[in-house]
Amino acid sequence: MGRGDGSGRRVSPAGADDTGAGILHVDMDAFYASVEVLDDPSLRGKPVIVGGVEGRGVVSSATYEARRYGVRSAMPVGQALRLCPSAIVVPPHFPRYLELSARVMDIFHEVTPLVEPLSIDEAFLDVRGARRLWGTPGQIARMLRSRVHEHTGLSCSVGAAATKHVAKIASTMSKPDGLLIVAEADTEAFLAPLSVRALWGVGPKASEALESRGIRTVRDIRETPRAVLERTLGATMGDRIWHLARGLDAREVQTERIEKSIGHEETFRTDIADDRILRAELRRLADRVGARLREAGWEARTVSIKVRFADFTTLTRAQTLPEPTAVGQRIGAAALELFDQLERPLPIRLIGVRTEKLRAGGSGALALWDDDAEWRQVEGALDDATARFGAGAVTRAALLGTRRDVGGVTHHPPVRRRD
Repeated sequence: MGRGDGSGRRVSPAGADDTGAGILHVDMDAFYASVEVLDDPSLRGKPVIVGGVEGRGVVSSATYEARRYGVRSAMPVGQALRLCPSAIVVPPHFPRYLELSARVMDIFHEVTPLVEPLSIDEAFLDVRGARRLWGTPGQIARMLRSRVHEHTGLSCSVGAAATKHVAKIASTMSKPDGLLIVAEADTEAFLAPLSVRALWGVGPKASEALESRGIRTVRDIRETPRAVLERTLGATMGDRIWHLARGLDAREVQTERIEKSIGHEETFRTDIADDRILRAELRRLADRVGARLREAGWEARTVSIKVRFADFTTLTRAQTLPEPTAVGQRIGAAALELFDQLERPLPIRLIGVRTEKLRAGGSGALALWDDDAEWRQVEGALDDATARFGAGAVTRAALLGTRRDVGGVTHHPPVRRRD
């Protein structure tokens, strides 16, 4: 299995058999970092980290030159710089990433309407119906890689297979800037030698449980009785990996994006113990989450907070609301209630607010009265002001006098999706 630094990379030769490999997984290579290099060619060939400045914050992305030193996404920037002291740290430019992401997704839709975006920089494509227009899956994959580079200047890696699961594994193995095709008939042979950790949904705990029983490869899974897998991992997970180990994955490419959670996090430049600043920050993040919910037409039933202390200990807490909401005031109140229940022995490095269990706005039964009616009107007016004058044009008065350690790094955690 290829690693995050590009070592162990595998690619298919020209003319490789692509029979039945009609599902593509396209993944941009080190997307944020590659965009920064594109916009500043002096960075080319150098170890570049996209993240917080002055050693604070976390790594959002890193070039392969930096990854070879062990730098990884979500790693504290300070730790990354200890691993790679020569790295150049640049702040993220999210509007630019969104611009190029939209351009890439447009290229995908020019080839097939069956596109399932997974995040800002990756998507599944079903090209089984595009053969007459564009050729075989392998030809389509090569054309896509060429078009993406021609129109954006960026590289992408593509996995082509009969299922989403195998296509995703193949694209990972082909990174960076590669194409790996797994013909349908070759699926089981391709999977057999891989680590159990390569399978979708097998995280550290599940892999440790399997490996403690001598089940280390996909081949081992196939040779293990199904009942043993279910006793080891539970009925649902055991059944899932029994199928995946055999290349069986019934999931289709879903063109409708179903969001599972929406959240925002903030990593401070210096650790903060001031309760007033932290509470104001929770309010600010809750307002941003509420605005994103309303923009997407969602309401949330669950609110959670994330707190990371100076020693990197991280806690999460969640509560279910009596009624789903997209009102920032309500989300903030729930976040503050959770925050007040926490013991806080150390200053805080990161804080976040997330909403989950989303549903379409207004899909529930109407209540006899609406406790949030006034706040709904206020936040609707804020949405209108933002649309007219830009983000930050209008904000809570309570936030104006609160110094929030200017220069902290805001994170937009990738939206988690239902698979």
